[in-house]
This record gives sequence, C-alpha cells and structure tokens, in this order.
Amino acid sequence: MQRDVSFIIAAYNAEASIGRAIESALAQRDVSIEIIVVDDRSGDRTVEIARAFPPEQVKVIALDQNRGPGGARNAGLEAARGRWVAVLDSDDTVHPERLQRMIARAEGRQAQVAVDNLEVVRDAAGIREAMFETKQLEAHPELTLADFIAANIMFEATFSFGYMKPIFERRFLEQHGLRYDEGLRIGEDYIFLASTLAKGGRCVIEPSVGYAYHIREGSISRVLELHHVEAMLKADAVFLEQHILDPRSAAAQTRRTRSLRQAASFLKLVHHLKARAPVHAVVTALRDPAALRHLGMPIAARLRRLATTFQPGRAPSEAG
Repeated sequence: MQRDVSFIIAAYNAEASIGRAIESALAQRDVSIEIIVVDDRSGDRTVEIARAFPPEQVKVIALDQNRGPGGARNAGLEAARGRWVAVLDSDDTVHPERLQRMIARAEGRQAQVAVDNLEVVRDAAGIREAMFETKQLEAHPELTLADFIAANIMFEATFSFGYMKPIFERRFLEQHGLRYDEGLRIGEDYIFLASTLAKGGRCVIEPSVGYAYHIREGSISRVLELHHVEAMLKADAVFLEQHILDPRSAAAQTRRTRSLRQAASFLKLVHHLKARAPVHAVVTALRDPAALRHLGMPIAARLRRLATTFQPGRAPSEAG
C-alpha cells in the first residue's frame, strides 16, 4: 500500500537528536507515513539509534561515503514511495497535525508544494515562538518563484520564506527529474525549491505552525566561507541556464546575483584585512566598492548575518 508521506531525514553525527526527530514523525495524525533515515557516514551512534526503531516503520540507509546534505537527501528520494515527500532535519521536530493540514491545503488548491509556519525552539531556555505572525502568512496564500528568490537575497532585510520547510508531491519531482545539487553544502534547499517552482510547481502556504526549528545553545554554527558563495553563484548560473524566468523572477534573480557577488567581495576583503594584506584589500575594494559599505557593521556581526541567510544558527549536524 502506498503511504501518504515519505519523511526523509538526512543525518550526520546526530545521536543527540535523531530519536526525537523520528518520534515526532511517527506521531503524525490522520496520514500514513514511511520514515527514511539516511546516515551520511556518521562517526557516532546515529545509525544504532535509528535502527532501534521497528524496521517496518523506519528504513535506515547507511551511505558508504559522505555525500553532504544534498546527496543524503537524494538517496532518500530514490528510496521514497509516498505520494508526498517531507524533509525533516535531524535536529528538528514536527507537530502531530502538520502533514494532514499541509496536504489538505495543497490538494485543495491543486498545488505540488506546500510550506507552513515554523516554531523557533531554544532548547536550553525552553522558549518557543512562531517565526512568522499568522496574519503575515494569511496575506500570502501562495509562494511564487519571484517572492522566493527575493526572500533569499544577501544584505537585504527580507520576509524570509527561505527558512520554511516544504513538502513536495513526489510524482511532480519524478516527472521533472528534480534532485538536490550535491555540490552545495549551504543553499542546497534553496536551489531545489527554486527549481521546483521554476518547473511550474505551485506552492501554497499553510499559516499554522507545524515545523519546530530547534536551536541548541552552544552549538557551532556554520560559517559562510568564500567557497560556499562561489558554489552558490555557480549553482545559480546553472539554474539560469536551465529555466526561463518571468520578468519579476528575473529581476529578483538579478538582485540576488548582485548580492552574492558583493558577499564574495566582502569575504575576500575581510580575509585580506585579517591577513594584514592592505594592497590586496585595496584591489578588492576597487573592483567592488559596494563591499566597503558592509564594513559599516562590525565584521563579526556581518559574517553572522551572512551565514544565517541560509542556515539561521544551525549546527552542521546534517551537513556531513
């Protein structure tokens, strides 16, 4: 019997949280599910904990080499058989009614993708708060490609749809051959959803909170490095080669590309300043004077803001 949803949980050294993530997926109400845990060559007890669950409920795939978050999710997609695919980070949890609500909204509007509100959970402090106000999301019943690109522009204060965790109709993904870019270690979720929307996928927004984004105190956040930005620029270039964008999306993409180039220049500038290489710093500034504007904020604060554009405060437990 085909299940309603395939949960894909990519995990890397996630022994502290993988059990909690699986249990929250198993607690879904009014939908049938399968759970696929893909271990990305962990060095801890992640596989052992996942395999402690009944195999008819939780399928565990242990990769023979580290493939990063995109590769692990692709392995999960290959094994998925549900009508819908839901990605769950190994650090996080989902509310029991989440999938029933999202699927009902998506199918009611003949959509192939659905996103919902998030709950930000600071585990140590026991604080829980919704990321977005319900009224904000009610004013955006659908997420367009243009709005999604515009929500992922560096150095801009945006209404960040980029944090949301979509569910996808698996048939649509298979029809269009959609898979994660395994060359990206940051921003792989962005390209995947953008490509789905560019292929004509319709995305609806469920305003209620369904996904719990857990922040562990003292965790080591990902650091956005120059090679990450360069990889994103390359992935965006491939994206533009593969898709013809409508005018609003194209305009948003132009701003995004400019912001990524500025981020690359800024990171180069910071590197030269830290290395006490003033000549190289001057050359970088002359090539892209806009990078200088971002030195108005303390460097550490600006680097944190850049990093959280794609992974807000997340420890790299699923990064590989």
